[in-house]
Amino acid sequence: MKKLKLGLPKGSLQKATISLFEKAGYTIHVSDRSYFPYIDDDEIECMLIRAQEMARYVEKGILDAGFTGLDWIVETESKVKLVTELLYAKQGMRPVKWVLAAPQNSKIKSVKDLEGKVIATEVVNITKKYLQKNKVNATVEFSWGATEAKPPKLADAIVEVTETGSSLKANNLAILDTVMVSSTQFIANRETYKNDNWKKDKINRIALMLRSVLEAEGKVGLMLNVEKKNLEKILKVLPALESPTISNLSESNWVAINTIISEKQVRVLIPQLVDNGATGIVEYPLNKIVS
Repeated sequence: MKKLKLGLPKGSLQKATISLFEKAGYTIHVSDRSYFPYIDDDEIECMLIRAQEMARYVEKGILDAGFTGLDWIVETESKVKLVTELLYAKQGMRPVKWVLAAPQNSKIKSVKDLEGKVIATEVVNITKKYLQKNKVNATVEFSWGATEAKPPKLADAIVEVTETGSSLKANNLAILDTVMVSSTQFIANRETYKNDNWKKDKINRIALMLRSVLEAEGKVGLMLNVEKKNLEKILKVLPALESPTISNLSESNWVAINTIISEKQVRVLIPQLVDNGATGIVEYPLNKIVS
């Protein structure tokens, strides 16, 4: 039996990725003593790999496909097929940013102030390109971790990844600039994706299911009944992912409406719908949306 060799990110993205797969209909079990998780699909063989290394192994064909950040693809200069962007991170459905930061009381207020200074970061290549773009000569040192703690004694500034900026603020660091915006990418080996139709189809089907889960995040379905005389008022109140579905009911002067809305809108919207004549309102969860 053919198998797709799939890399799952070990570390900060691991839990979010496995949760995404589970919502898409896959069961994944990770053992503390193994780097080869169980997945309930006999056509997939999973391996846990750190996101920082994923693109290199996919490029070499050791893995057929995997999940990593755009930042690590750029940092390692790996040549891989970008199958699809999957907008999720360890703390939520948002991209992450690599930012330039320095102590709040420092004289460093912009990248131009870093001439001849020392910058600590995990993304050495990205930082060097950023400095070249800004025509600044500075020393870039690789940081093995705890990067926020290094200024001002061990470095003048840092380039660090953040989702909310809260950790930087807690360490009395001010964000001076955004170096790069990154999101999770589902990637594939270029030759495999081009020449192996079975694996390409398998990769695309996985991508479809994962995208459908993310598309449904934060959305709910809404069903309601309304008299035709009130339909125009209801449609003006009602936001929708697409045009709502309107169906005739057995009573000729009534219709049923089915639509998709943001979950955050529900508490405001339902009272407005009632005020405009809607009845039989039902809210239901969504697992997947396939556009």
